[in-house]
Amino acid sequence: MKAEIINQEDEHWDQVISPKTALLQFDFKELYRYRDLLFLFVKRDFVAQYKQTILGPVWHLLQPLFTTLIFLLIFGRIANIPTDGIEPKILFYMSGITIWNYFSACLTATSTTFVSNASIFGKVYFPRLIMPLSVIMSNLIKFGIQFLLLLGFLIYFGIANHNFYFGASWLLIPVLVAMMALLGLSLGLIVSSLTTKYRDLTVLIGFAVQLLMYAAPVAYPLSFLQGKSYAWLISWNPLTPIIEAFRYAIFGKGMINYAALGYSGGFILLALFIGLVVFNKVEKTFMDTV
Repeated sequence: MKAEIINQEDEHWDQVISPKTALLQFDFKELYRYRDLLFLFVKRDFVAQYKQTILGPVWHLLQPLFTTLIFLLIFGRIANIPTDGIEPKILFYMSGITIWNYFSACLTATSTTFVSNASIFGKVYFPRLIMPLSVIMSNLIKFGIQFLLLLGFLIYFGIANHNFYFGASWLLIPVLVAMMALLGLSLGLIVSSLTTKYRDLTVLIGFAVQLLMYAAPVAYPLSFLQGKSYAWLISWNPLTPIIEAFRYAIFGKGMINYAALGYSGGFILLALFIGLVVFNKVEKTFMDTV
């Protein structure tokens, strides 16, 4: 058989895949080119989670509803914690739980990006950032379902009590949801990069998220902590201004501190930058450690 000699200079490739060499090399155009794959993963994440369940997406409604009832019993009836004038109290707790669930779901799911998808990453190339972004978008659908539940209760009690607030502050809601998404994404990128070497973090993150909920004003308003020695710790939590502003945007009551929101925004940008840099570094060698 005659050997065929190929002149490398005559070769022409439509696309060349090469490893990233710089930590700050972020190819966001590539993410746009793979947008179809992104939407495919979003559909997979949402559909596959409840594909073989009886109630399916109804679980998205039952979980916040049951949690709200427990909060209403423990913090509203037994502890009798005030709710900044937001009545009935069930709306106060449901609003906090709705925005908190979105953050915790984004953080928990993205924190296992490398470990959970190692089999896919080892077989085919696509921008690895597609995975955590698909988690953020699929959880946004779940947030939409839970927000509709909150809106339903809001309309019901508004009609019953002849008091329904709808003002310009509602325009803040998409901004606050985006801030929660970016915060969950940035922290998840950092944790997912660390879990490639330290698997204990996958166990710790679930426990830490549960504790973090009580370090944020989900079950109580920030005003309830005034005068307490540990109030500063809750105030410096970047989640606190977002949750407080979310309630204010919906009900027109409570507290909104734009300076504190600016602090949360700065924290999110810094965490996102660190998360992207660390994620960019780990994705080149993580298959050797996972």
